[in-house]
Amino acid sequence: MKQEQAIVEAEIGKRIKAFRTQKRITLEELANRAGFTKGYLSKVEKSKKSPPVSTLGIIARALGVTISALLGEEAPRTSLCLVRTNERPLIARDGTAFGYSYEAMAYRYPNKTMEPFILTLPVKPKKRTLYRHEGEEILFVIQGTMKFLHGNEEYIVREGDCIYFDSNLPHWGESIGPEEVKCFMVIYNPTNGKKGLESHEAS
Repeated sequence: MKQEQAIVEAEIGKRIKAFRTQKRITLEELANRAGFTKGYLSKVEKSKKSPPVSTLGIIARALGVTISALLGEEAPRTSLCLVRTNERPLIARDGTAFGYSYEAMAYRYPNKTMEPFILTLPVKPKKRTLYRHEGEEILFVIQGTMKFLHGNEEYIVREGDCIYFDSNLPHWGESIGPEEVKCFMVIYNPTNGKKGLESHEAS
């Protein structure tokens, strides 16, 4: 799993550049579409580490593709995909500014409008980032307790709790208490990669 995980993460930046080149989009144009700086996107393309999944979503939408496409889906169109417990690609963030990880739950189903992941939030994040992106989102807490900000409202979300929210509003979550938080997360993208918003670093 560790070897596969490293390969998956190292290839994401290359795929972003490949899609951008294929669509004849300059780095500056992609930066304007996604709401990031040209320098940041250049680092993403060259890095062996993947950005957070919400950031991947913004970049994917700006490119007109899905998150799964950036994760390397190559399967033909299908009406069902089955991903076993030990087959989920793990994108690890340990030791980075964000420090969390996520597992792709349905990476074999291409061009999907729903993107499901298992998201793990660290106990002590090194940085907080506010996210905004097209569509709606579900977070179901399967372990731990999470503090969650949505717009101007703050919520405490415990194990077994579920939140469904408009992801066009700024949002972020973090673990509180002694254990990391694991969530089942579904991002719904009604435009399937046609529009991107932005993320902002929180204080």
